[in-house]
Amino acid sequence: MKLQFVHLCPQRMSLYGEYANLVMLQRMAQELGHEVEIVAGETPDLSEAHLIYMGCGTERGQKFALEVLRPQVDGLKGALDRGAVVLFTGNAMEVLGQSITDTQGKVWEGLGLTEFTTIETRQRTPHDVIANTPPGYSPVVGFMNKCSLTAGVSSPMFESLEMGFGNDCQRGPEGYLSGNLMATHLTGPVLVKNPALAHEVLRRVLTCAGAEVPETLPVLPHQQEAFEVTLRELRSKGENAG
Repeated sequence: MKLQFVHLCPQRMSLYGEYANLVMLQRMAQELGHEVEIVAGETPDLSEAHLIYMGCGTERGQKFALEVLRPQVDGLKGALDRGAVVLFTGNAMEVLGQSITDTQGKVWEGLGLTEFTTIETRQRTPHDVIANTPPGYSPVVGFMNKCSLTAGVSSPMFESLEMGFGNDCQRGPEGYLSGNLMATHLTGPVLVKNPALAHEVLRRVLTCAGAEVPETLPVLPHQQEAFEVTLRELRSKGENAG
């Protein structure tokens, strides 16, 4: 089966090699025998997409992407209505909400796909993250380099963090998840670092395409080992800091 992934604003919104999230999913899908087309651009057609992705950018790049995506709101809503996955990582998450207030006090109207609002701050604190997940699921590891507070998230992707700053408080809830609209400030790239999370995204993509979802999904060489090493080292770092 042919799958289509759309990468929005790749030139401006891929600060931390975020394109690798799509490459990871592409390789996994190809291991299952699927053909994957990656369409990249600022205003691509979204009508055939099974996955729509945008990564992290500078604050200026984020505002550029926000303005570019305004005419695409109906296309994004239509894609979600037919079951496509929309995944935004890093500060791309913030454009999905009602507004972003920058450090000069200017209010930028968001895309309005969610209820939350974001306020940029002058404090930037890069840090590692371990996100808690429901019992029986793997924790999620990543990196965060944001200078903002996001308030009013009714359905976070992660209920709390074992390590790191959440949407608006230390170790608090992080990200946003509603149906197939998925967003997190975590970078890394986050799907490369977390095979279980990549599998969850791929399951949703395959379901959207009407493809069979196998019980066991592929793990690329050394991917699981790298996750386990990262998790172990971050927890050790946290214990030593405590």
